[in-house]
Amino acid sequence: MAEPTFEENLAQLEKIVTRLEQGDVPLEEALKQFKTGVQLSQKLEKTLKDAEQAVTTMVTEDGQTQLFDQDHDA
Repeated sequence: MAEPTFEENLAQLEKIVTRLEQGDVPLEEALKQFKTGVQLSQKLEKTLKDAEQAVTTMVTEDGQTQLFDQDHDA
């Protein structure tokens, strides 16, 4: 089974938050959903950090990596 996409994880987290905000979830289920939500949040944060790093890092002609410099005239 394939790993869920960023969008699927985000949709699941939003669903959990909505359900918990309604307040009609039994305590045990709320705790379980909260734990799942925290795990999803951590996965989403890691994905965003990895994407940010990929976007802000560029590879030079000789294969070296360096941070992207917006003021650099290339």
